[in-house]
Amino acid sequence: MEQRTHILTSKTLVGKPVKIEEGYAEVVLQTTDEMKVDEYGLVHGGFTFGLADYAAMLAVNEPTVVLGKAEVRFLKPVKAGERLLAKASPVEDLGKKKLVKAEVFNEKNEKVFEGTFHCYVLEKHVLE
Repeated sequence: MEQRTHILTSKTLVGKPVKIEEGYAEVVLQTTDEMKVDEYGLVHGGFTFGLADYAAMLAVNEPTVVLGKAEVRFLKPVKAGERLLAKASPVEDLGKKKLVKAEVFNEKNEKVFEGTFHCYVLEKHVLE
């Protein structure tokens, strides 16, 4: 399926789509040293969140989709150098509002993040 939203998203900061189907998306992010916040190599949670958010947007895959709210849990730390995989799919369709479940896994297939993203499909672009 063709990507219809968030076309210009940075693959190095937010991830690279590897699968987009009707109601489902997978995105991979290779974490880097630039993402770490300390000498231990802990990756800032904003990158993990951004990856999951991007996957949620692609699971809806409408050109005008935006995020309104998210309820998330960080389950395990992410270390710089790890490759993350986000999987997302809508769990409830309320017309213009879609509730999307997104999960992020590390290379060991351990879930490091989960969340419900409240996505809205607007009539026109949010900046118009």
